[in-house]
Amino acid sequence: MATTSKQEIILTTCPKDCYDSCGIAVIKENGAITRVRGDLNNPINRGALCGKCAVGYNGVIRDPKARLNTPLKRVGAKGEGKFEPISWDEAIDTIASRLKGIVADKGPEGIVYAHYTGTMSKIGYSFPTRFFNRLGAVEVEPDTVCNMAANVSLDYTLGTAQVGFDPRTVKDANCVVVWGGNPSHSGPHMHKHWFQEAPGTKIVIDPVRHATAEKADLHLQLRPGTDGALAFAMLHVLRRENLIDRKFVGSHVLGWDEIEPMLDACTPEWGESITDVPAAQIEEAARIYGSGPSLLLMGQGLQRTYFGGNAYRACVALAAATGNYGKPGAGTLFINTDGKIRGMDGDYVTAPQLRRTPRKAVSHMDVAGLLESPDNYDAFLCYNINPVASNPEQTRLRRALTRDNLFTVVVELFQTDTADYADIVLPAAGFLEYDDLVTGYFNLTVGPQSKAMEPIGESLPNQEIFRRLARAMGYEEPELYEDDRSIIDYLLKDTSFNGTFEDLQKMGTHFVTDEPVIQFPDLKFPTPSGKIELYSEQAEKDGFPRVPQPLYDERSKQGYVRLITPASDWLMNDTFGNDPRIIQELGAATVAVNPRDAKRLGLREGDDAKLSNETGELVLKVKVSEQVRPGVVLSHKGRWLKNERGRANVNVLNPGHKSDMGESSAVHGIEVAIAPMR
Repeated sequence: MATTSKQEIILTTCPKDCYDSCGIAVIKENGAITRVRGDLNNPINRGALCGKCAVGYNGVIRDPKARLNTPLKRVGAKGEGKFEPISWDEAIDTIASRLKGIVADKGPEGIVYAHYTGTMSKIGYSFPTRFFNRLGAVEVEPDTVCNMAANVSLDYTLGTAQVGFDPRTVKDANCVVVWGGNPSHSGPHMHKHWFQEAPGTKIVIDPVRHATAEKADLHLQLRPGTDGALAFAMLHVLRRENLIDRKFVGSHVLGWDEIEPMLDACTPEWGESITDVPAAQIEEAARIYGSGPSLLLMGQGLQRTYFGGNAYRACVALAAATGNYGKPGAGTLFINTDGKIRGMDGDYVTAPQLRRTPRKAVSHMDVAGLLESPDNYDAFLCYNINPVASNPEQTRLRRALTRDNLFTVVVELFQTDTADYADIVLPAAGFLEYDDLVTGYFNLTVGPQSKAMEPIGESLPNQEIFRRLARAMGYEEPELYEDDRSIIDYLLKDTSFNGTFEDLQKMGTHFVTDEPVIQFPDLKFPTPSGKIELYSEQAEKDGFPRVPQPLYDERSKQGYVRLITPASDWLMNDTFGNDPRIIQELGAATVAVNPRDAKRLGLREGDDAKLSNETGELVLKVKVSEQVRPGVVLSHKGRWLKNERGRANVNVLNPGHKSDMGESSAVHGIEVAIAPMR
């Protein structure tokens, strides 16, 4: 007798660190997942997943052999990766006992924790902060490894970094500028649909000729770190061509009168001498942008140089000078995470009221040095992050993590490079294994994260792990034990979604409004003055120039080139770095070198080349390509050390230099010498 197969489709949302926040359909046959694919009815990804997620979600994410199944206790040397299984009770009791001892000896300041965007669902990402707020531990400021410079600079100028234009208003834009971002790698459906289908003229400003730049009408391939100078050269052209919106500036902008005199010297020819962008291209881009209405997307890479915060302020000056706010088809965007637009209380999940002392934070740029000394911290806890692979001063950090009297706990799905240094490893559940909510940071949406399978082995969601730790610490505050469904219901109730979580699961992605949202529609900005503050009193108090300046990085010193390390098309930061098929797709780690530099340095396609500086050295395969300009080389970030020759990735070359604002990463300011290995 033939048997009948019972099929079930569960809709969920990708919670990874990506602009898209794709809709996902999990296909189950007779209760077992057979395939994870895109939601055919989803308006953002339109039925497809990007290559890395299509592989990873049908690969290591659901592979019990690849995943951590039980809590582990170290039995070998730190970094050796030798562990034995233990029970949850033993693991939690061990951690709580050590933390209590440190608090009694040094206070909670003897404990430091790090986390970031391994998952970006609301509860999985934010709930553990409740525990650390109650504990009073020192936080490694998450955004310092990525985008803190932008957060600080946009707070100065616009009063918030979290309110951007609604991507749906692109239909009204005559021009779209992507500055310092690569959607083809970091938002593949944004690249494929939103950018390519935009009706206006498309401009990309980026040192790399990536796939999005190739699809643009105009690509300004500037020298890294010269973005502020380019913005000022464009402002010069806008003023010369009478494209400054004087009425808007007079009513809604502070500080233009201090910027305008600086423009006299910032001619397109001056801009070309600094940025290497031809003066004619600078003029063309300025005219197109100034004709408006125009959208300006400021990518993450824009800020990762020595004057990255200043560059963001200069970009806002372009939008302010041309009146590109408060109307359809106009605005700037860094991230769209403001809870008010979605109707969500941003502090609810983190519960800052649990703090008993002021929050203390340090920069990711300083972690290696801080962990070296027992005078600083006795315990280091990590979740949603793999700092051995993603942080600067890689060699120094690995050495610091071998300190015998540093108690290290890692909460993870896999035995990462960082987990190898842990004393206790706790197995985390994946996003297919618990309910949650996902809000993207590009489109103004809310989506369900739906449980489609049981947690693998003994793994637990982040939030349940920290509930157990709170209980073992003897904490009594009810916020530490609130269940997931209560949080989901609380967050949903004030949104525009009129239904239950189950209703959202049936629908998939929900836009918070039917029509596009206009950025700052009443032209009231959340700054002290209510205006765009190109002149910021707070910035001046913090030791920065009163207004943005035409600043730029100097050219590389003799014998060195600038190394930039952007996102890979096969990795999500370092997520999926252990998937066998993705490892195969990645192939050997490469460094892209312009043909002129390759000839000058005696490098040939496929050669081994040694990259070196004062921080470390790395051997990579040469890829000769005009994707980069002369004086610049490129190697993508995110590879796991344990899969690489020499057990190192590009961060072995990263000295941890800081951008001008927010103690943030200036990772695209790295300089290296490069030479053939033959």
